[in-house]
Amino acid sequence: MFKEFREFAMRGNVLDMAVGIIIGIAFGAIVNSLVNDIIMPPIGLAFGRIDFSNLFINLSGGSYATLAAAKEAGAVTINYGVFVNAIINFLIIAFVLFLIVQSMNKLSRKEEAPAEPTTKECNFCFSQIPIKASRCPHCTSQLNTQ
Repeated sequence: MFKEFREFAMRGNVLDMAVGIIIGIAFGAIVNSLVNDIIMPPIGLAFGRIDFSNLFINLSGGSYATLAAAKEAGAVTINYGVFVNAIINFLIIAFVLFLIVQSMNKLSRKEEAPAEPTTKECNFCFSQIPIKASRCPHCTSQLNTQ
């Protein structure tokens, strides 16, 4: 059983998938930092110094200055600011994945070879005729078959 598991785990597909998941997690951390530390502060400043990660609705009835204080007190909250950050994270990741897939599709497209000709021109009447024809159907001339 251990031998079968080792063969399964050492397959190329499983290793490629594991590498992809690890890179994806690392990329997600980078995007989280990009959104939380670079994109949201200027947007919050533009909206009057709002910290989106601290936007919440308290359902417990108390008053808390920050989301961390509400969580520490055990208050039930709807964290719509965190949700906005998650939406922006998703949009950035989806856009980057779109660009990656689009570039991979461009790389994987093969140059199509021109199709073999199926017709030729009659030397006498200049009509298009099948390439294998030995006599022109239009002018009935005998064609050179080479």
